[in-house]
Amino acid sequence: MNKYKYLCFYIALLPLLLSLGACAKTTVETKTKMEMSGGRVDKTEFIPLRDFFKNPVASAFSISPDGAKIAWTAPWQDRMNIFVKDIFSGETTRITASTERSVSGYSWVGNSHIIYGQDTDGDENFHTYSAPIDGGGAVDLTPFENTRTDLVDELDHDDEHILISMNKRDPRFFDVFKLNVVTGELTLEAENPGNVTHWITDHAGVLRIAIIEQGGNDIVLYRKTSQDEFSPIKTLDFRTTFSPLLFDFDNNKFYVVTNIDRDNTAIYLYNPDNNELETMIFEHPEVDVSNLIVSKKRKVVTGAGYYSDKHHYVFFDDEREEVQLELEKLLPEYEVVVTDISKDETKMIVRTYSDKSLGAGYLYDIPSKKLEKIADVSPWLDESRMSAMKPVSFTSRDGLTIHGYLSLPINGPQKNLPVVLNPHGGPWARDHWGFDPQIQFLTNRGIAVMQVNFRGSTGYGKSFWEKGFKQWGLNMQNDLTDAVKWMVDSGIANPKKVAIYGASYGGYATLAGLTFTPDVYACGIDYVGPSNLFTLLESLPPYWEPARERFYAMVGDPIRDKKLLTQISPVFHVDQITAPLFVAQGANDPRVKQAESDQIVKALQKRGVAVEYMVKENEGHGFMNQENKFDFYEKMEVFLNKHLLQ
Repeated sequence: MNKYKYLCFYIALLPLLLSLGACAKTTVETKTKMEMSGGRVDKTEFIPLRDFFKNPVASAFSISPDGAKIAWTAPWQDRMNIFVKDIFSGETTRITASTERSVSGYSWVGNSHIIYGQDTDGDENFHTYSAPIDGGGAVDLTPFENTRTDLVDELDHDDEHILISMNKRDPRFFDVFKLNVVTGELTLEAENPGNVTHWITDHAGVLRIAIIEQGGNDIVLYRKTSQDEFSPIKTLDFRTTFSPLLFDFDNNKFYVVTNIDRDNTAIYLYNPDNNELETMIFEHPEVDVSNLIVSKKRKVVTGAGYYSDKHHYVFFDDEREEVQLELEKLLPEYEVVVTDISKDETKMIVRTYSDKSLGAGYLYDIPSKKLEKIADVSPWLDESRMSAMKPVSFTSRDGLTIHGYLSLPINGPQKNLPVVLNPHGGPWARDHWGFDPQIQFLTNRGIAVMQVNFRGSTGYGKSFWEKGFKQWGLNMQNDLTDAVKWMVDSGIANPKKVAIYGASYGGYATLAGLTFTPDVYACGIDYVGPSNLFTLLESLPPYWEPARERFYAMVGDPIRDKKLLTQISPVFHVDQITAPLFVAQGANDPRVKQAESDQIVKALQKRGVAVEYMVKENEGHGFMNQENKFDFYEKMEVFLNKHLLQ
């Protein structure tokens, strides 16, 4: 089954990616008598800003298929690189030497090579690199200009080859190639007819399913063998989910996530021969479900996961459940996630985390029940000084239940606080419970942080998602405004001390908040957010072209909905913005082009509105390089001190 381990940097996942940032010995700076609306915080100990955002000691832990070696990423020359350790000898080897960009993800190929993806200055044209674990040096296997590759299948049964998709022939379309990670030889496996957006393999690595995005429909193509032609088995409006997860272990049927004839997605076993959803594997009454846990060795589905307030598991297999219970007993008070396992399923990689900690990586030997710590991710951050992330909910003005997370400072007053409202990116994503360094940084400075899974967010069913269609700047924004009102009415927020800060769609929501509800916010921070929905839609990356019609359905059609897009694009209403604004942008952003930020900044400067602008020439849709994160958050701290806390 395909595993997208080095997909591009999604701003919706920015907090998770940022949570990999931090390193250095903790030092404490003491700030005294910091004035805050509604109270005074005396002698509050501030954690140095860079402790939150530096590179971690280690992260992205994994194990080789034979269970003899472990790998992780760790800093080298201020960039995250891959290290491999022999479990038996203890010898550790750095196998990559990246100095321009951090390695963004990697996968084992057999026991002697690791492949990873890397772009140039945030342009999201990820090349596929191969690095032998002896440290012989990484090689770019796809050194083609203006070309992007993605991993389709690691081919667990093959120690030298993987399947990748690549848009070398045409920037709009991804063909599938078999790639030899030793020699670099590329062999065409499937040529994209022009509208396939996803390729899915069976357990033998054979391409069996292709997903076409055509207008407003998803068409699922299937073939029984590699000699057969692909034929359509499902044609569905894109609002109806039908997402193949993986084949059963006979390679005849496959598991799907679907909301056919229901609101929340559930997991079924689907039979393509008779086009029937045969067996319900798992459903949840309140939220979508989308992931399965399997044992490849024993060829059984062992459990499922779902996300409500936090992540939860349901197990169908006693053996796997026993392992989970044992791990949770050994690692109490943390969320415990198995992230990798050896081929014989005797050794596994375990990662812990909580809302107050990035946790650690562990090697667990199942037969002996021996647990060995590989490394703490951010040991310099004292959990006792971190804020809890509390799941909350409130009712919107039109009666919807809106969920979110509230994080309060642990010291000083707990009422009448300055607040940062932090809408997530996407917008078809959601916030999750866990450690977020930017949230902890803000609460450490005495600021409460509210995250809102506004309508249009995913995970809460089809109806809730569809309620966000063509509601940018309207009801989606109203949910954010209602969150502020809920905080004010609850006594949490000082109504004169509310800021809004977000990335990508959250950046748009920041601009919309300052534009359409100028009396609500004292200031705003727009991080790679669009300001003009016409130019945003005109400049979609070429490989998003098959999804254009659904963008029009979800955001608005530039021709049919011209009035709407004009109404909700902040750049056309800058005369309504009065609050100070800080804008940050990556020059190579392929999703939200720099022109989006240039437009709003130029318009505000022309009117004499206070606007501060940061552009990083070597970044894209969010800042990855450590020094750029430092610059951004240091500027944010000065900006908030001036416009929110004084």
